[in-house]
Amino acid sequence: MKVEQIYTDCLAEAAYYIESKGEVAIIDPLRETKPYIDMAAENGATIKYIFETHFHADFVSGHIDLAKKTGAKIVYGPTANTNFDIIEAVDQQEFKVGDATIRVLHTPGHTLESSTFLLIDENGKDHGIVTGDTLFIGDVGRPDLAIKSDLTKEGLAAMLFDSLRNKIMPLNDDLIVYPAHGAGSSCGKNMSTETTDTLGNQKATNYALRADMTKAEFVAEVLDGMLPPPQYFPKNAMMNKSGYQEIDEVMSQGNKAIPIFEFQELAVQENVLVLDVRTEQEFASAHIPNSMFIGLNGSFALWVGALIIDLNQKIILIAPEGKEEEAVLRLARVGYDNVLGHLKGGINVWKIAGNELEDIESITPEEFETTFSSKLNVLDVRKPGEYVTEHIKGAESFPLDYINDNFPNIDSNKEYYLHCKGGYRSVAACSILKAHGYHNIINIEEGFDQIIKTSVPVTEYVCPSTL
Repeated sequence: MKVEQIYTDCLAEAAYYIESKGEVAIIDPLRETKPYIDMAAENGATIKYIFETHFHADFVSGHIDLAKKTGAKIVYGPTANTNFDIIEAVDQQEFKVGDATIRVLHTPGHTLESSTFLLIDENGKDHGIVTGDTLFIGDVGRPDLAIKSDLTKEGLAAMLFDSLRNKIMPLNDDLIVYPAHGAGSSCGKNMSTETTDTLGNQKATNYALRADMTKAEFVAEVLDGMLPPPQYFPKNAMMNKSGYQEIDEVMSQGNKAIPIFEFQELAVQENVLVLDVRTEQEFASAHIPNSMFIGLNGSFALWVGALIIDLNQKIILIAPEGKEEEAVLRLARVGYDNVLGHLKGGINVWKIAGNELEDIESITPEEFETTFSSKLNVLDVRKPGEYVTEHIKGAESFPLDYINDNFPNIDSNKEYYLHCKGGYRSVAACSILKAHGYHNIINIEEGFDQIIKTSVPVTEYVCPSTL
């Protein structure tokens, strides 16, 4: 049995390719289908099943398109109810892939239909578990994403406790854990940068698998510090449950080069967003007025999902040459299918045509050091957990994740200095604030990582137990 993890850093997501005797199962595929079809073809194999661990909320899965193109059957766990044909498996049901077996273990808690897939090799030996968002390396899935469920997050957390204790922890320690996500995903709180581990090591190190943990303790610890999910999560989950436009159509529509004069007309329309996906340095130096920055060089899809509220938003792109198609695909991965195209020739054509360009006033950490005083208004756009751990003395927590809810709370007449960890998020925040009429903003380049190397005073978190 061949097991291959296909990890996508932008989404911190893992899909799986399982092959035995010329038959293949794909588990939790991304929306693009070609990589999986090509892998099977290269190995002279046929895709027989597409397994989904649950209705994913952080990306649009490729299950529907992949099934149409290959004839493979889509398999979900118990209680899944979709608008397309699936095999709704029962707990302990087994599926043959060549001489290997995949056994469905219903493990509700992250969502009601969440299931773990036990991989059994050709010799009948348990090899590993593909856990979806039930069990991560170092963490477990958040229990607040069930679609239209009457259960509370506390109720789902209690259900997750039972699933882990009754279905996963009794399994052999030497099993390999293959989760759906790693560090950087919003589907958990404390995921490791490692993307696989043994179950035995997780029993020894994962806080949620402590043998002496009560259900009440588990519920409290899982929910402690859990931030609200990104706004696009329920929308993606519903797309995965109900269906979506074919990826080939999305790519054909979005990957169009728009001539400058047509682009100019679109750019001034209220219902069209100019999305600039170049680097933060390029955007800060020169960009189209009112455009939004989310660079391909960062966690692009995650920030798109957090910051662009309307999944049907009409989008036109400013992209680096040769990266236009990549931008359209990465938008489609999180359900943003209404891309109209990109500016033919890029930002230089806009400039040559004599159109207005704006920049973001930026300073280095050393320049900030010379101007710093307690009277400055400093906005820290990192995540709340980063801010709590350590922040500039007097700075206000202003997370980029929730900027669309919070920017009305600041004064457009005041001057603000913005920073993040390394410079990416602060430029994104500046672009959004500028588009909403906040122009007295100054970006601190390179972010907190470099600011702490200066004499700017920093407040560190003090653990209550040391007080």
